Amino acid sequence: MKAEELAVVQGWDDTRATLARWHAHPGPVLARWARGSLAVTALLLALTWVVAATTIPDPGRHAYPGITRPATADDFGFLLYRNGLVLALHALACLAGFIAGAQLPVAARDYSGRLRTLHDHAGTAALVFVSLATLFSLGTQAYALGIGAAALAHTLGISPALLLVKLLPHALPELFALFLPLAAWSLAAARGAWSELLAATLVTTAIAIPLLIAAAAIETWFTPGWLASYTF
Repeated sequence: MKAEELAVVQGWDDTRATLARWHAHPGPVLARWARGSLAVTALLLALTWVVAATTIPDPGRHAYPGITRPATADDFGFLLYRNGLVLALHALACLAGFIAGAQLPVAARDYSGRLRTLHDHAGTAALVFVSLATLFSLGTQAYALGIGAAALAHTLGISPALLLVKLLPHALPELFALFLPLAAWSLAAARGAWSELLAATLVTTAIAIPLLIAAAAIETWFTPGWLASYTF
């Protein structure tokens, strides 16, 4: 059996063993992932508030379904599409970490010289790349969300901080779900547990999908009325 074939077989065996171990004791694993995802969510919300609080609002550039116009099923579908795309990218990053950290070192047995060195260090390179990509993603999302939050807060006549608090019913489950795969990725990579990443991709994606559906429904049909009809 070639090293590439061995890597595939070993990968599936490791994934099944990991899933069985987590199924027997799910609490500690889920708690670690939840803490990591909530930490990133809190950081993004804080950065969003900083941008919103320091930005001159421009309400004319933004439309808000349910506030500036009626919300429709198309808005719900767009939210599912947008968040589904982000979740897919995060899940693929997790999967790429599994391939780079767990599979390529095994496949390296068939190579020598520079190619073997490249395979052996793929996990470290993947960790650096995804870490930088995550920081870039956080920065760009915070900027875009902050600009929109500044305009919406101005439209509603409330502060950006109060607006973010009132958006939490949908923002918290949405962001938590989106960052769950990256939290699992980071925690496993920090321990060098690359063989767990395929299992983590499957589990975190399965958890995230219903959360994103619920968050999109709340954002489309509950949040606009909550924002427009009630102020603290």
